[in-house]
Amino acid sequence: MKKPTSNRRNFIKKAVGTSLLAGAAPSLLMAGKSKQTFLIKEPENELKKYAANDKVNIAVIGMGIMGFNNLSTSVQIPGVKLVAACDLYTGRLDRTKELYGKDIFTTKDYKEILDRKDVDAVIIATSDHWHDRISIDAMNKGKHVYCEKPMVHKLDEGQAVIDTQAKTKKVFQVGSQSASNLVSHKAKEIYESGAIGQLIMVETYNDRQGGSGAWQYSIPTDASPATVDWDRYLGDAPKVPFDAKRFFRWRNYQDYGTGIAGDLFVHLFTNFHTITGSTGPNRIYASGGLRYWKDGRDVPDLMCSIHDYPATAKHPAFNLQMRVNFVDGGGGGSRVRLVGSEGTITLGWSGLTVERNKIKKAPGYGGWDSFNTFTEAQQKEFEKWYKAEFPPEAPEMLIPEVEYKTPQGYSADISHHTNFYAGIREGKPILEDALFGMRAAGPALCSNLSYFENRIVNWDPEKAKLA
Repeated sequence: MKKPTSNRRNFIKKAVGTSLLAGAAPSLLMAGKSKQTFLIKEPENELKKYAANDKVNIAVIGMGIMGFNNLSTSVQIPGVKLVAACDLYTGRLDRTKELYGKDIFTTKDYKEILDRKDVDAVIIATSDHWHDRISIDAMNKGKHVYCEKPMVHKLDEGQAVIDTQAKTKKVFQVGSQSASNLVSHKAKEIYESGAIGQLIMVETYNDRQGGSGAWQYSIPTDASPATVDWDRYLGDAPKVPFDAKRFFRWRNYQDYGTGIAGDLFVHLFTNFHTITGSTGPNRIYASGGLRYWKDGRDVPDLMCSIHDYPATAKHPAFNLQMRVNFVDGGGGGSRVRLVGSEGTITLGWSGLTVERNKIKKAPGYGGWDSFNTFTEAQQKEFEKWYKAEFPPEAPEMLIPEVEYKTPQGYSADISHHTNFYAGIREGKPILEDALFGMRAAGPALCSNLSYFENRIVNWDPEKAKLA
């Protein structure tokens, strides 16, 4: 395992400044709580202007929730222009023209998009069971690809996408924005400084409460075989009669989606893989159940999982526990928390907090539980040792809490899409390419495998395939 860098003390001093160091002295029983808040510096010129020949013409394949969301974000990047859109429901194609102009080319056949010479890149935001096929076809047709997470629907589909990107040399980015979030990269800086000591475990959750959060998406009243190309939608899925719920609420069904794990676990994997440089776990076990949303879906609405991460050059061996609950009467919420031997990093979407609690060691001494049972002489001896070991000027003892926040108006979505287009225009490294995407999707899909087969799943994180 790679040892933490030697700049831990420098990082701590920089974080707290000198104001906390002056005249502060920890008590014997607890270091005083102090807190300072800092803004995370945003890269300069993220939305810089490009020359006329730096224009990128895009098409969106799948004009559902994420199709429109990704499109709205992409066209905020200077020089990016929508020229075509594909969806299997007529109403969404009509809505695209309402919002982006009657001249936009629309179709229900994605191959017509790939045949267009004026399309440089495609955003793929279909149901999960089409991700691999359209991604491979698009790259083979010379198009750059921004593909929604998870990268694939099945575990055995990932290698073909990885191989196609390597063969075609096209830019390929998976759409999990935490890979580009300033918060994740600040957490990476803090983690690599060694500020929280040895990584022991990671705790994550992303809970929701009902409505669209449980995939109860609205269904238009004109949904029918006349407005939806049902046969094309099914693709390689089992042939069943038209069902509007299976089309508009596809995340609820294994035939088209990947459930909680593919929708939300994969975001959490992306986040802390970005922070730690990890390639993934090697043992996975998941449990849960369908507790409340018994509406015909065949995936759970509650899932918990445990993942064993082996030691690598980037991190020690550690454990991960992960949870998503779609029936959270507390209103939902999410976080990623890295727990180290000397502190924690707790991340939200727009900020993070660092707390530190250094383990105090001395021959013959342990916790404070028995301190008051000692003789006065023994207590004084311990106090003498403690003051020598942890003097007032020791910055490790003086900053139990530091908070970082993103600047007002910052958007991780913009950052992620900017990275994609910078890869196309300037050849900049892509943060979430096909291999990274599969290393996040793989453990998520292994969680499904574990849940449905009620067993521990072994995974090869380096090769991104079942072990």
